[in-house]
Amino acid sequence: MVAVCIEIVEGNPHLRSLLGWHLQQLEYRVHQAASIYQAREVFLANQPTLVILDADLSDGDGIEFCRWLHRQQQPLILILSARNNEVDVVSGLKAGADDYLSKPFGMQEFLARVEALIRRKGTPSAPAYLDYGSLKIDLVQRRVRFQGEFIELTPQEFSLLYVLAQAGGVPLSRSELLSRAWPDAIDNPRTIDTHVLSLRKKVELDPRQPSLIQTIRNVGYRFNVESLNPNIPQLHTKLTKEKFNNQRATLAAQTS
Repeated sequence: MVAVCIEIVEGNPHLRSLLGWHLQQLEYRVHQAASIYQAREVFLANQPTLVILDADLSDGDGIEFCRWLHRQQQPLILILSARNNEVDVVSGLKAGADDYLSKPFGMQEFLARVEALIRRKGTPSAPAYLDYGSLKIDLVQRRVRFQGEFIELTPQEFSLLYVLAQAGGVPLSRSELLSRAWPDAIDNPRTIDTHVLSLRKKVELDPRQPSLIQTIRNVGYRFNVESLNPNIPQLHTKLTKEKFNNQRATLAAQTS
């Protein structure tokens, strides 16, 4: 049997290591992250069944990140927080969390809650579709509806659009897109450019000035969900390679 995958997102390194060690003793497969930026990368790379989320991370709002997680493959979410008043607990549960555990807590209670969540819910099924308002991606029938009309995509184009959308605004390199969209492909990563051009002709209002699938200079591509909402100003982000390392985390936080 494949071990259940758990992601621990916790800012305290001692607590993070301690929780990870105890979970590994129960034969769970554990991945760790110290920040929201790292947590996104770990989640997208490993698709964990359960995310244990510190609500009080230093680089962003854990509750907002919980909402982002809930829009993805709908993992189980256990929030850990030093804030234990009723308003905070309700806020966490409404954001998509399955359970809320106040700090400090006993290790046996923590492990019991983890096991109860996994036992009660089992492995959650993937959502039937991703809904971005004017763009809807049907994951069962592998169809896309844009502004109320179905558009014909090739299997490669559908996989590429899904991977971009699932990344939640985080820029992905050509190599990352290739490995996630077509894991068995042996193509040169530059072939991504050809597929992006073709995809833009079908999902962009003006393919010559793309706003949904943005080019991030010297990096790759980014899914700009703001362009689908007329009430949010469109972002036409052009990053140089020098600026990218400093701004990537900010971009990710802005699109959560």
